[in-house]
Amino acid sequence: MGRVSYDFTGRSVLVTGASRGIGLGVARGFARAGANLSILADDDGVFEAAETLSSETGNTVRPLQCDITDAAQIDAALGGIATLDVLINNAGLERTTPLAEPGEAVEDTFRRIIDINVIGTYLMTRRALPRMSTGGRIILTASIWARTAVAEFSAYCASKHANLGFMRSIAHELGPRGINVNAVCPGWVKTEAAVLTLDRMVHSTGRSEEELMQDIIGAQVLDGLLEPDDMAAIYLFLASDGARDITGQAYHLDRGEVMA
Repeated sequence: MGRVSYDFTGRSVLVTGASRGIGLGVARGFARAGANLSILADDDGVFEAAETLSSETGNTVRPLQCDITDAAQIDAALGGIATLDVLINNAGLERTTPLAEPGEAVEDTFRRIIDINVIGTYLMTRRALPRMSTGGRIILTASIWARTAVAEFSAYCASKHANLGFMRSIAHELGPRGINVNAVCPGWVKTEAAVLTLDRMVHSTGRSEEELMQDIIGAQVLDGLLEPDDMAAIYLFLASDGARDITGQAYHLDRGEVMA
């Protein structure tokens, strides 16, 4: 998390997709900063993650389980949250969706990715908004593939491009209410999802994992891959008073892979 410290004592924060990966790393940052933290995911791992974070930080973390594509489940999950200062829309799904792949399964995967990454983000934001007031922060996890694209990830790339359009639109909409909206575009981070993506790329290209990893790291200006906990600092900054004049922006955290 670097040398900068933040104090979120008394502030209510919700991180979605926080049972593992980037979401868990970001949640850990807010827990350490003293936030009144809730974490949400669709899998049972969210309960273990909350217990781990509570034990590590001494700050009680509330686990919430729901499918963000289901508005009724969101309403039930958010029922115990009266006010919300920071919403981190991190939940997402990354899978390959090759156009030429036979069968209907790939079409189902395409729909599911759009449902979670686009519709789910919309529903979560819409349901959380009545709990937010002036000074609130909404931060989306997009991707550097929201700025570029790669073969066979059409649904994921489309969804992340959509995330940035959504972020910019609601930044205009919510600015008059004093709510800032921004996005973070991660590059390659050592997560379970990244490992699965790399494995699929190995099978689709016929190249070795070592070769692909050399290409990935070689495309970065700074050497090495990010760890999930490395992601927390940019979210903490964007949620802090130091970012009160920033809205409608997308920040790359990718060790220099994509420059804008």
